[in-house]
Order: sequence, then structure tokens, then C-alpha cells
Amino acid sequence: MPADPLQSAGSPPRSPTSLPPRGPATSAVEVRRSTRRSRTVSAYREGDRTIVLIPARMSEAEEQRWVTVMLDKLAAQESKRMLGDAELTERAERLSEQYFEGRARPASVRWVTNQNTRWGSCTPAEGSIRLSHRLQGMPEYVVDYVLVHELAHLLVPGHGPRFWQLLDAYPRTERARGYLEGVVAADRLPHLPAARGE
Repeated sequence: MPADPLQSAGSPPRSPTSLPPRGPATSAVEVRRSTRRSRTVSAYREGDRTIVLIPARMSEAEEQRWVTVMLDKLAAQESKRMLGDAELTERAERLSEQYFEGRARPASVRWVTNQNTRWGSCTPAEGSIRLSHRLQGMPEYVVDYVLVHELAHLLVPGHGPRFWQLLDAYPRTERARGYLEGVVAADRLPHLPAARGE
């Protein structure tokens, strides 16, 4: 994403925030406030940093919220660009090593377009994992959560206590579930008209 041409040259950059990096090669987040921005927020990668451009009038709480939103958007764009079936398989293998000591060994992991009511599915007898194409473009931690969920099914077929105990190993389970619940809820809402002036 290119730098914003409306960025005020006189706006001093802020120190990197304490939020964790999300991009594959990102080590810092820098927030730049601009008096020329009234309400738009944008972000882009610059070397090993993520630059988030916000209006100067934003509160600290709004800044933190928007930095999180923009980091998720960038991660989603990168995830959409980078993950084919081969990368999805490699990712599943890495997650299995990380969270299940390599015990969950899928025979195949692939994107499918015929799953509109589920995010993923697993056939333990075949060792196959299928992820809905609707996950493409979502943040990496959400895709990872669905992969970990399906990998856990290779070890425990049902949704009993042992299954949820396995899934507890993934630290962003609650956040990913909240994100997916939000997507489902948003799909049910009617499209709202744009606010005046937008």
C-alpha cells in the first residue's frame, strides 16, 4: 500500500507502539498523526515497519483500536495473496508441530468453494482438511485458528472436553472465534446507508 500523499510533512512520527507485530517481517508499528486527515485511516508496510496514518484529533483509545484494525487488514491482504493449497499444507504442518508436537498429520489440506455454512471440515479417516474459501483474506490468526481446530479433529473426532482442551493450546482461540462470530453477525445485517458526508 503506497504512502498517503496527503500526509503532512510537518507531522512528527510517533514512537513505535507496544502492539505486537502481525506481518511476516514486521518488527515495529509507527503511528503518524496528520492535521490534514479528518477521518480516514490507512496503513502500509515500509521495510520492517508498519506505518499507520491517523487524524491528529484521535484519542489514544481510538488510536489503539484503529492500529489493531489496520494491522488485521494488512495481515488479511497478505494472507490472501500468499496462501495457496501448498502454503496451507505447510502452515498446517507447522501448526501441528507447534501445538500438537507433530501428532496431527493431515494427508491433504486445501481450500474449497462448497462450504458456505462451515469454516472448515475434517475427515479423520482420510486425514483430509478442507477450509472454506471465505476465510481467504481474513487475518492470519483466524485462518490459523480454523486450521488448529481441524488439526485437533485428527486427534479427537468430536467436540468433547478433550477436544477443547487440545484447542486451548492455541492462544488466540477466543479472539479468532469472536472475529468469526462478528463476520457471521455482519452477514445477517442489512447494509446500512453511508453516513452523511461520506
